[in-house]
Amino acid sequence: MDVLLSDLRARVLMAHVGRRSLYIRGGGTKCFYGLPVEHDAVLDMSPYAGVIDYQPSELVVSARAGTPLAQVEEMLAEQGQMLAFEPPHFSEGATLGGCVATALAGPRRASAGSVGDFVLGTRLLDAQGRVLRFGGEVMKNVAGYDVSRLLAGSLGTLGAILEVSLKVLPRPVCEATLRFEMDEGTALRRMNAWGGQALPVSASAWEGGASGGRLTVRLSGAEAAVAAARATLGGEVLADEEAGAWWRALRDHTHPFLTRRPLWRLSVPAVTRPLGLGPTLIEWGGAQRWLGGPQSAQRVRQAVAMAGGHATLFRAVSVDEARMAGVFHPLSIPVAAIHRRLKNEFDPEGVLNPGRMYPDL
Repeated sequence: MDVLLSDLRARVLMAHVGRRSLYIRGGGTKCFYGLPVEHDAVLDMSPYAGVIDYQPSELVVSARAGTPLAQVEEMLAEQGQMLAFEPPHFSEGATLGGCVATALAGPRRASAGSVGDFVLGTRLLDAQGRVLRFGGEVMKNVAGYDVSRLLAGSLGTLGAILEVSLKVLPRPVCEATLRFEMDEGTALRRMNAWGGQALPVSASAWEGGASGGRLTVRLSGAEAAVAAARATLGGEVLADEEAGAWWRALRDHTHPFLTRRPLWRLSVPAVTRPLGLGPTLIEWGGAQRWLGGPQSAQRVRQAVAMAGGHATLFRAVSVDEARMAGVFHPLSIPVAAIHRRLKNEFDPEGVLNPGRMYPDL
């Protein structure tokens, strides 16, 4: 066991024994996400960094949690590969551990899959100081769960992610971005229709208002497939530089709409009609909708629940607003019980990121 890991383990053990809360953090680029953590000390994972193994022919990369996300992506790009879920870089310093712990994905998520879909294995430091390995060569599950994927989106509440092994994919040979003028309802119908066809659509987004808007679609794949889809769909073709900048702005939330506060993220079935809640930006073929500006949390969550989805207060105006409204959609009684059982298994004293997801977890 190396010195860095020994130090991390000792600090966690001391917190467990003394029942002192620890706030796990990496690069700090996603600290806004979730409820504020009242803590006695910070467990900084950023020094625990470095690529462990990368075999391009195997399409797998393994690295420590503190490894800069940009470093991993640059290394993959040199080999013509990528993290297919297109993780966001909200600012400099994003780490691989934070990428998995938050499970936030970018525009390509609807076509490629979620962060959890690409997690092959993890190494975890739990609240009792145990170093546990899940997935890969050694498979250990808890109560029937695939723990490696369970850690995706756990926000450090189950333990400190030490290492991650991810499946990677080849970068597309060809890409093209198309733009269309249309209103929200028409855009949703188009996205759903195209999603059911053999088209190489890797990302889509609609932005606008009551008077109209524009739908932007990215095609990715072989040159022949992209060319055929362009001919089928029509629309204005954006220059590569403009298109790249636009998709990065959407991914990294520098797009003007995504700087609004508060900012709600609505996850609904892609076929859901316009919700009529206010200014909206739609991604993932209709399955992810961003709602910007002051809203009643109760009204938003009721409307989304009626559509069969859930609503997250992604960025609140203030800490008080986040605590009052709650960040994540309320859990049903059975699901809340599952969350508590998992928390008790990994962190019986509740010392790791207490309250980050829900006040009682």
